[in-house]
Amino acid sequence: MISHPIIWAFRSSVRCWRHRTVLKVALGSSDVSFWRRYSTPVRGSVTSMEEILARVVAPLPTYETRDKSPPPPESNSLDFMHFYNSLNKEDKLAVLTRLSQDFGVDHKSVSELAAKLLDTQLRDLATILQVEDRLRYSLTPRYKQLLNHISRVQGGVKFLVDLRADVLEITSTKASESPHIRDLNGTLKSLLSEWFSVGLLHLERITWQSPCEILQKISQYEAVHPVRNWTDLKRRVGPYRRCYAFTHAAMPGEPLVVLHVALTEDISDNIQSIVREFASLHSEEDVNKVNAAIFYSISSTQAGLQGVELGNYLIKRVVRELQSEFPHMSQFSSLSPIPGFSSWLQGLLSQYRKEGRGSDLLSEQEWKEVEQATDSAPGTPATEALRKLIGTSEWMHSERLSRVLEPALMRLCAWYLYGEKRRGYALNPVANFHLQNGATMWRVNWHADTSPRGVANSCGIMVNYRYFLNETSKNSALYLQNKVITASEQVLGLVSQFQKNSKL
Repeated sequence: MISHPIIWAFRSSVRCWRHRTVLKVALGSSDVSFWRRYSTPVRGSVTSMEEILARVVAPLPTYETRDKSPPPPESNSLDFMHFYNSLNKEDKLAVLTRLSQDFGVDHKSVSELAAKLLDTQLRDLATILQVEDRLRYSLTPRYKQLLNHISRVQGGVKFLVDLRADVLEITSTKASESPHIRDLNGTLKSLLSEWFSVGLLHLERITWQSPCEILQKISQYEAVHPVRNWTDLKRRVGPYRRCYAFTHAAMPGEPLVVLHVALTEDISDNIQSIVREFASLHSEEDVNKVNAAIFYSISSTQAGLQGVELGNYLIKRVVRELQSEFPHMSQFSSLSPIPGFSSWLQGLLSQYRKEGRGSDLLSEQEWKEVEQATDSAPGTPATEALRKLIGTSEWMHSERLSRVLEPALMRLCAWYLYGEKRRGYALNPVANFHLQNGATMWRVNWHADTSPRGVANSCGIMVNYRYFLNETSKNSALYLQNKVITASEQVLGLVSQFQKNSKL
């Protein structure tokens, strides 16, 4: 992140300050009486919550009048948005619980129509289809109308994205076990998936000439390799680099998912050469030096769009853009972090230490070298010493320790990526993302990210997922349908070494 926001603002375009001034004036002229009206917490005034919900959530029109009912006044949607935004987290939970529970599906009506559908199975097809359509309509929650109306007012779509982020937080933290909340989440996800379908998204290339507000958000949203300063950001949108984002007309100036690309001669095996090199900051691009596109960071910026497919479509669109700009380019690959590897390994070492099975993970010769390097006794002490060592970055500064640990950590990491599964798919979320897209698990790289964060997360190891464009569809189908991971000889070789040396 930018460490000095004041310097950032000073260096930014003057128009940023002008926009902020206009915003402050607009906010200052807001209807203060409205905020007073709805500023009382729900806990202190349950009536206010019930009143506004009863007013803004209209009854579901009958099947016959579903296309003839006039829309509610826009003020209803705005009132609910302002009311909800004025609440604290606890009160938001109360509103969402009440909304999902009391204004959902009419279960009695659904049961009656389901019974009627069974009774009509011997009738003509037209009758059956009409009853099915009535049943389908009756499964619509009342609050879905409110969500649809909110999406049509200014700022409404962004409000619903943030609302779903609140719902996801509630379900992930188990603040509520209500099945109604889970149903509300499903309804929101379905609506957002329609509104943010790829045909409605705009691909935007971010450059140094982009609006300063966009540049600042690109910096703030960067979740993989944090932007250190102004010069760092300029480098990431400068020569031999590309930055793309999907935007949506309903959320102007708000990047939804951001992809950073490095244009290189060969497929990169370390992130330092990408984010820490500034030699070409002011140079002109030489097309002859651009043979590969490295996707080194992809960040989703909106928590409320979790589960809505955006990143895979962004990569595909960017590949087409780059092929148009560089027709000779044929190498496309990620350079991806491996979050969770270090914690998985430490957990494995703890488990084996308790079970007295530490010798099953490394070869006899490797354990001897670990014992010598850490000055520890054989068996449990050596296992514990290795576990503690992995929890620090000190071993990275020792050439001896690094040499000793490299073969063991490389094959353990390859196994973690290739062999550790969740419901048959890759346990690692980044691996799962790229494999779903049809990429090949191509190369595991040693000392690829020597930053403190990289060492803490994955012992400094990174992986390339390579996109062979004529194979991605086949690979994706194999993975999604048969749970088969397509991997290179290097990865499979490391996995084989792991299986030979270890006894999981």
